[in-house]
Amino acid sequence: MPSRVRTPLSSLGSRGSANHRVLVVVLVLTTLLVGAGLAAILTGRSARNDDRSASRSKPSTARSEAIPSPASGGMGSVPEPPQISEPLGYAKAAAAMVWSYDTRTTGHDQQLAGMNRWMTKESTYADWASVSGQVPDPVLWSRMADNGQHADGTATEAHYPSAFRQALSEHPSAITEAYIYVVTVTGKQQIAWANGGGAEDRSVTLAVQCRPDHDCALVSIAPQVAP
Repeated sequence: MPSRVRTPLSSLGSRGSANHRVLVVVLVLTTLLVGAGLAAILTGRSARNDDRSASRSKPSTARSEAIPSPASGGMGSVPEPPQISEPLGYAKAAAAMVWSYDTRTTGHDQQLAGMNRWMTKESTYADWASVSGQVPDPVLWSRMADNGQHADGTATEAHYPSAFRQALSEHPSAITEAYIYVVTVTGKQQIAWANGGGAEDRSVTLAVQCRPDHDCALVSIAPQVAP
């Protein structure tokens, strides 16, 4: 077995493959925030990202769509979603959650069930496939567990991408339809496995929903990072 198994969870910033049903939030925000390049943020992909993704193990569509019940013992190493009502703060917490995992203490179904608790419960906007697609399939997860692989993610900065800021400035009232915000987060991921480890930079663009007087929730993860 190699000293390290590379996975979508450990290389999220460069992930460029499209999910089967694309991001539901694209349709929502493209309608609300009239053509300011937001669709390109959430659906754009480059040939280089496609080449990179082709070399990785891809999660199955069936697994991505399913939301398994957690095994006895709770959510393993996946933290509970925080009570944060501000988009940038919640996005940083969500990114750190996605960048963190521990195959030594958390089963595959536990990981998915724990991540699902961060999702918005509004099915019109939730794109579970884009989030669950960050988790390797059960076979690869088992290989990672055999190798003791785990990671801790830290988010250091979060901002609204330029296209989102422009769209919002041109149509400020549009956000009040769904209260979905697009946020790009940067940080680091400390990865360790049997007899090895190291740190890597991470970046991700995700969408979070923060309705007034409610805690925020995760909506989707974009296939590429928006500046």
